[in-house]
Amino acid sequence: MHEVVFADLPEVGSSITQNEPYGTLESVKAVSDLIAPISGTVVEVNQSVLDNPGLINEDPYGEGWLIVVSPSNLEAELQNLMDFNAAVDWHKELASGG
Repeated sequence: MHEVVFADLPEVGSSITQNEPYGTLESVKAVSDLIAPISGTVVEVNQSVLDNPGLINEDPYGEGWLIVVSPSNLEAELQNLMDFNAAVDWHKELASGG
């Protein structure tokens, strides 16, 4: 995603559902849904990202985090996540236009 200029995130206490949108990120070129990897309750939202969405691009694995979720069905839903090899194959397919 190009430079993020706006983030719309759920409020603390909101429920999110695996594989469903829970917010959006807006860049200078597009708006993209954020898809929940697991179901649960939002227990923390990064206010710094709401104030300065550029943190998502500048430091995505540090200060650019989005939300913290307390999982509601972690053991079962972990089975639905891609492993490393499946993720690589999926990205290759996307890159080839598939």
